[in-house]
Amino acid sequence: MPNSQQSRSALIWLWLALAVFVLDIATKQLAEMMLTYGRPVYLLPVLDFTLLYNRGAAFSFLADESGWQRWFFTAVSLGVSAMLIVWLKRLPRAQVWMPVALALILGGALGNLFDRLVYGHVIDFISVHWGRSYFPAFNIADSAITVGAVMMALDVVRETWQERRQAS
Repeated sequence: MPNSQQSRSALIWLWLALAVFVLDIATKQLAEMMLTYGRPVYLLPVLDFTLLYNRGAAFSFLADESGWQRWFFTAVSLGVSAMLIVWLKRLPRAQVWMPVALALILGGALGNLFDRLVYGHVIDFISVHWGRSYFPAFNIADSAITVGAVMMALDVVRETWQERRQAS
């Protein structure tokens, strides 16, 4: 495959990553402007918007540390983002599912990276709960990362099934 086709293909998926990044930053700014820290705005019996800050990673992992985790997670985000860009550029132009998954993860990683660099924490505001049981608050970036990871897993399962069918 000519290199220009690979580059064009990668650029298409980088636009999706950029769209996720912009949507994430815009919704976090709206949350900052319209919500009061720690005070929920109830939308549905199982959903509210509550402005919270997370100095750690998923599920507030390492959030109570002295501050070194900000730079650790920044370095991890930069490394993962670079790896995802290289991976996107190497994928065949005809593939769709995996590039979309990688672009979603990349856009989400960059959104949370932006927060860490600018604010020193990640802005979360989406809160899902059942009664008094709360899932950790999250944001659009976290949602994109999760959807992308599920898509990757499904793609691996699909490829494994195809390989087994072809082998038999």
